[in-house]
Amino acid sequence: MGDPTLKVRDPITDLLRRDRWVVLGGLAALTLFTAVESRSVGDAMMRIPSPLLCVSPLTRWGPAELATIALMWSVMMVAMMTPTASPMVLAFAGLERRRIGGTGAPWGTTSTFLSGYLLVWMGFSVLATLAQWGLHSAAMLSAGGMKMASSSVAAVLLVSAGVFQFSSAKSACLKHCRTPVGFLLSEWRDGMGGALVMGVRHGLYCVGCCWLLMLLLFVAGVMNAAWCAALAALVLAERVLPGGLWLARTVGIVLALSGGALAAGLW
Repeated sequence: MGDPTLKVRDPITDLLRRDRWVVLGGLAALTLFTAVESRSVGDAMMRIPSPLLCVSPLTRWGPAELATIALMWSVMMVAMMTPTASPMVLAFAGLERRRIGGTGAPWGTTSTFLSGYLLVWMGFSVLATLAQWGLHSAAMLSAGGMKMASSSVAAVLLVSAGVFQFSSAKSACLKHCRTPVGFLLSEWRDGMGGALVMGVRHGLYCVGCCWLLMLLLFVAGVMNAAWCAALAALVLAERVLPGGLWLARTVGIVLALSGGALAAGLW
């Protein structure tokens, strides 16, 4: 196991000096590609007369329907969470560049780190697919199969997401996500395997931080592009803006009040 601290003098300002435009360009390209693919998958699903568009619990989803839904969630999560990973990916690329010195570029290990992170979100996508399958089987989704039909269940989900914003689990996971250099220095492992493990561990913290926020897609509509963009922006803001924890708690209050208003039939 290497010790990158010996090669870092000013981790806050110096780490992001090199490689940032290449890394950010790659992240932007990946986000754009997956966003386009997500829209294409959604449009294709809307054109298919299949059980995906029927809420009857008597109509079963088969392997093809489950695979399509899982693909939709995976592509959507990659598009939403790749920008969120940018501070950590930039920090990793900077540390790796200094670790290898002038002997090469950090693109291989950086890509592996990002792959590990996205792999966790793809795992989350599988779980979200199973949740959607369960909601479909219980006839709790709208006619398009993409939005909660029960306002009571939607209200519970909103309040739960709001309360979670104040939890110690949220605070602990958000702390790791807000301190990229600290996370990497404490978790550092050399090589491709080490990069993959670090990416997976960061992904787990990220999922732990905002999994309930992602499930709010069932409230506004799984394929609601504006809601997806808003959630992605919120998750990124919690990580990079000063007072990110207070932002998270402010959002928690808004979500809880919205859930209460929905339960009371006020909207």
